[in-house]
Amino acid sequence: MTLVYCLLFIFILIGAVAILWIYEYNQIQHSKTKINQAECLIDESLRDRYDLLVNADNLLKEVLDSKTLFKDLNKIKDENISNFDLDRKLNEYVGILLKVKNDNKELNENKAFKDIISSNKKIDEKLQAAKSYYNKYTSELNDLVRAFPSNIVARIHGIPIQTFFDGKNFEDAIIDDFKL
Repeated sequence: MTLVYCLLFIFILIGAVAILWIYEYNQIQHSKTKINQAECLIDESLRDRYDLLVNADNLLKEVLDSKTLFKDLNKIKDENISNFDLDRKLNEYVGILLKVKNDNKELNENKAFKDIISSNKKIDEKLQAAKSYYNKYTSELNDLVRAFPSNIVARIHGIPIQTFFDGKNFEDAIIDDFKL
């Protein structure tokens, strides 16, 4: 009879460990799925912003009779860069666009230009929300990768600590993470 109780105890223990394992693994996968969803939103927003800037460049050529204001904008799509670097480059072009808007008051009367500025604001809001969403679930995943017992599950499945959208990794020895 003691053997039966020992076997029953072992089966219950194995079952409890298996349930805990599945629970922790599913939490990690949930966070990874949310991060992937946020990456898709960021990708979509950056493509929309790129297309908007190309349209703005074409409009500014027509309205201001000038050469292209966004040098090397077309070359960006051929570069192999991260979303963070793409976001930074596109933000530089948005800064130029806003400067041109402030310098040329006649553009404020152009409906197509107003639509571009309005669309840029909407894209920026969507992009900021997606970045926040990405960083929230990256933080959640990193907490799971560091905390016991989910850290054991993460190690066995080879799930590393994820960097935040801005590329900062608080685990490395690089102290220049906070450059502007």
